[in-house]
Amino acid sequence: MTELEAARYSMAFSLGFHIIFAAIGMTMPFFMSIAHYKFLKTKNSQYLDLTKMWMKGVAVLFAVGAVSGTVLSFELGLLWPGFMKYAGPIIGMPFSWEGTAFFLEAVAIGLFLYGWDRMHPWVHWGAGLVVGLSGFASGIFVVAANSWMNTPQGFEIVDGVIKSVDPIKAMFNPAWLHQSMHMQVAALQAVGFGVAGIHAYFLLKRRKVEINKKAFMIAMFIAAGSSLLQPLIGHFAAQRVAVLQPAKLAAFEGHYKTSTRAPLYIAGIPNDEKEIMEYGIPIPGALSFLAFNDIDAEVIGLDQFPKDERPPTAVVHISFQIMVMIGSFLALIGTMFFYFFFIKKTVPTVFYKIAVLCSPLGFIAIEAGWITTEVGRQPWIIYEFMKVSEALTPVAGMQYHFFLFLFLYLGLGLLTFKLLKRMVNHYV
Repeated sequence: MTELEAARYSMAFSLGFHIIFAAIGMTMPFFMSIAHYKFLKTKNSQYLDLTKMWMKGVAVLFAVGAVSGTVLSFELGLLWPGFMKYAGPIIGMPFSWEGTAFFLEAVAIGLFLYGWDRMHPWVHWGAGLVVGLSGFASGIFVVAANSWMNTPQGFEIVDGVIKSVDPIKAMFNPAWLHQSMHMQVAALQAVGFGVAGIHAYFLLKRRKVEINKKAFMIAMFIAAGSSLLQPLIGHFAAQRVAVLQPAKLAAFEGHYKTSTRAPLYIAGIPNDEKEIMEYGIPIPGALSFLAFNDIDAEVIGLDQFPKDERPPTAVVHISFQIMVMIGSFLALIGTMFFYFFFIKKTVPTVFYKIAVLCSPLGFIAIEAGWITTEVGRQPWIIYEFMKVSEALTPVAGMQYHFFLFLFLYLGLGLLTFKLLKRMVNHYV
């Protein structure tokens, strides 16, 4: 394992670990707020129990997300000083706003945790809602920084020195909107199905049926709604990538040759040596239509880029296919739920079994999506400006860093799982 590989694996594993807890931390407060609102309106004690159960989960996951997020912040400077030399002055604003949102979230969590019977009930509920809103904002600001890496703007380089920095233009770069929308809705989708699956499992076990049914319905409504919205956002995001990062789109689809009426491949394995897609099912013209709303549109292929500036096609294509397939499947499950709830007026037992099986899929899709986004930008750390190898620290020993944090994260993940399992078992 080279120094560069070790640094990349460290960052990849840290991000892969953190993104799960970040997604939960951004969205679970909304679940908690809905349950709390239901309690305040109905005075049903089961909604109060549900609120307090989810509240404790939010507190634990906030702490884990804060720790893993802080590690990521340090890793940017420790592993990639070349990147921070240029990026720091330019995208400092979204990071500072993210820090502000984080502190607001921390204050709101404290008020909500210790404000029971000490605050007006609706003010207390508002504090819980602020937890979710500030967490959501925090996620948007972080994604804005990442989107700048994909579409850098808001600065000039004169004789190697950064000039004319426009932090607003840098933050609200061309990739900001579609990346933020895609990530935030993905978080709602993943957490919705994850929570629904847990409570569906307890429903099948006939444990505290009423509270689990209430929890399932709250989570499933959020999961189903976001799953139906996500394909539309994903389509919008892919069209923006086609314009802003054509090499990434070509890697998504294993599209080697620039052509009109470009085919869309279902499955398949890219062969970089032969520059063909093997074992895939082509749909003629579909890629042109999906990318540009025109079946005759020209789609730029990987042949327009030097081989040393192409993403690892197989990794990007497979991760993209996993994300799309899971997203499509969950949209189908969301449609089924609304059909059963609104048309049939009842949710059959078999749907609870399906929900249990679907519980991890949203998180798998998030991981696949981030692999697609980050690996699809390779070899650039700042797209068409700085390569990853140019940003690497000159300090040796990155392998030790990787293995140290690998074991620490695994231990933290196991401890978090045990704590959450104990809390859930206590309430349901």
